[in-house]
Amino acid sequence: MTISLTPTARRAASLAGLCDGAVHLPGDAAYDAARLPWNAALDQRPAAVALPRTVSDVQAVVRAAAAAGLRVAPQSTGHNAGPLVGRGLDDVVLVRTERMRGVTIDPTRRIARVEGGALWIDATEPAADHRLAALHGSSPDVGIAGYSLGGGIGWYARKLGLASNSLTAVELVTADGEHVRADATQNVELFWALRGGGGNFGVVTALEFRLYPIETAYAGMLIWDRDQAERVLRRWADWAPEAPDAVTTSFRFLNLPPLPTIPEPLRGRSLVVIDGAVLGCDAEARSILGLLRGLGPEIDTFDRVPARSLTRLHMDPEGPTPGVSDSTLIGELGDAAIDTILEQAGPGSTSSLLSTELRQLGGALGRAPEGHGALATIDAAYAVFGVAIAATPEMAMQGQLDAHSLTRSLEPWSTGRSYLNFAENEVDARTGYTESAWLQLKGIRSAYDPDDRFLANHRVPRLFENGAVTA
Repeated sequence: MTISLTPTARRAASLAGLCDGAVHLPGDAAYDAARLPWNAALDQRPAAVALPRTVSDVQAVVRAAAAAGLRVAPQSTGHNAGPLVGRGLDDVVLVRTERMRGVTIDPTRRIARVEGGALWIDATEPAADHRLAALHGSSPDVGIAGYSLGGGIGWYARKLGLASNSLTAVELVTADGEHVRADATQNVELFWALRGGGGNFGVVTALEFRLYPIETAYAGMLIWDRDQAERVLRRWADWAPEAPDAVTTSFRFLNLPPLPTIPEPLRGRSLVVIDGAVLGCDAEARSILGLLRGLGPEIDTFDRVPARSLTRLHMDPEGPTPGVSDSTLIGELGDAAIDTILEQAGPGSTSSLLSTELRQLGGALGRAPEGHGALATIDAAYAVFGVAIAATPEMAMQGQLDAHSLTRSLEPWSTGRSYLNFAENEVDARTGYTESAWLQLKGIRSAYDPDDRFLANHRVPRLFENGAVTA
């Protein structure tokens, strides 16, 4: 029996044999495992999946894809793959950089160099061995490249700003298959675009970023039963706008499932949690946290801890996990907004959301540093993120409805902007940037990818497409 291939499948088959055979096509035994994103609720089905080990592998894939008339989607872990899947991947080669995880720490210069598929845990552990810390995220298994190119908000953010603005160099394979380095002295416009502009400009093969002399932090969490939500949220909302830059926190409503992996005192309960970190001495930290501790939490773990432990402070799930979510940025948290959030997630709520989170912004996140990239600041007081486990289609549907309900209810206080690293559904990518930055990004995309070769999760268009000026 002869199997007839579609034209796209025939074109994709031309990549077979690249990456020492690590190019997988639909029907291959390894295809399903290779295409799986971190968010296991998403079904991404590209024309081919390539797993390069080297820069030359990446170059060969990009050039072969161009010759075959296929597009290229760079991806390390697939944490934010929803918008990519939503646009369709029928003519796309997914370039998974997960086998490129090398890390080098230069303790003298306080610079980390990581390959394009490295996870945060790959860098934070060796950095900590030198008493240094990176501006990592809230989970150890998030890919450094996607996190950093999209901004990056971690536990030191209000003091030290976005992770993207601590990048000192990015190396990538561009649309013509060339391997280039972008930094403060070469390919300067590209370097500006990469710091916040996401994966629109090529396949990242390496990043270099600043490390900071942080060996310990005063960090932990405060936990109450959900029936205490109103008084805790109102106190946190009064405290957060005036808190010094030294502290970064989040406020969460957690509905924990009755799983044996969850500690028994918390298992199956609905809770209110404030977690975060203070960069300062113990006395300063205790003073900063005093108003929150005065509410008598059931559990208080804040203490002096090794900085390396902060990658797991937030208790984010590790490994592929099915989830649905939605997010928004709000400019204030007054009484009416608090009432709305309590209605959505507080006592008596039937929301299916595992977590309803408000991330404290402000501080250095609201000030543009000298020599910043495309994403200079996040012009909001709080980032709101609701996520539900999507173990079944029914859970996914209900979770998405509840996540959308949360963000829609907060529209009166929305800034109208998006933090794209938290936007796991399709949004207008323009809302992630100022008007002038958006125009610059489109121009740089036009220069470096004139044939629209690369497909990013949050797409920056070229200046002119289909004979018209793009919005």
